[in-house]
Amino acid sequence: MKEIIEENEVYSVDIVSSNSINRISMNFLIYYLSIFWISGWLLVVFWYGYINLLILTDDLLFKIILISLFPIIIFLSYFIFIFGCMVLSKLFLILINLIHQPKEGIFIARKGEGDYDFWILRTQVKKLVVWLINNSPLPWMNIWSFKWFGVKVNFSDSLTDAWCDVEFIEFGKKILIGQGAVVMSSMILGNYLIIKKIVVEDYSVIGGHSTISPGTFVGKEGVLGALGITSFNQKLEKGWIYFGFPAVKLKPNKYAEMDRNIIRKIDVDQSKNLKVKSEVNIDEDKKDLI
Repeated sequence: MKEIIEENEVYSVDIVSSNSINRISMNFLIYYLSIFWISGWLLVVFWYGYINLLILTDDLLFKIILISLFPIIIFLSYFIFIFGCMVLSKLFLILINLIHQPKEGIFIARKGEGDYDFWILRTQVKKLVVWLINNSPLPWMNIWSFKWFGVKVNFSDSLTDAWCDVEFIEFGKKILIGQGAVVMSSMILGNYLIIKKIVVEDYSVIGGHSTISPGTFVGKEGVLGALGITSFNQKLEKGWIYFGFPAVKLKPNKYAEMDRNIIRKIDVDQSKNLKVKSEVNIDEDKKDLI
């Protein structure tokens, strides 16, 4: 039994995404506290101006308006704090990138290696802001955070309840990333750090709880089914549905064949109840199953 365990250990491979980095040194703790402290002072200035305006104004109507806006002021305070964290993190990130420019490739995942150390540094700097925004009450705030850190993404995209890296990712318009899906442009595989750009073109759908590996390309109107996993550098062809692990072609995406420029107009005012016999909408090779 001991020999079997040792043999399995030889062939075991650790996979770690940037979301799983847990090595937070005292330097990062000081950084986070500094970000909170400076952003907190922005709140102090904001509240000082509000309270001072409320006390000094002699106009009763204006004072009533200021008091009625108190719930909105509390709501704004939350976003002022986040905005302060975003600005400070972006400034620090610019400084980091000036020292060591991010790049794609396969690197040794070992402390002391420049690409590995700066990857951790970039991830930890972004992690705080992304966490704050993902827990905000406005669903489009995560799109804003991705844009802020340089990810090419559109406000028509839906990334709610999905987890995505915040570098080397390019999303098209009107894409859907399903709940629980993971989009990784970087990962640690064994003793190696892999960083490779991910491209998801327009009108594509990534199913729930699926995994997009570094280097994946999803063509326009491509679909990856739920629980699907792409392999490194995999290309998903335009207008095709993929599923499984590793993702394989299932069938063409019939919805992709529709002409998006055609608008169908239906007159509902003169509607009639008609009974029309039609066949079941199913693929020819599967009709024998029903």
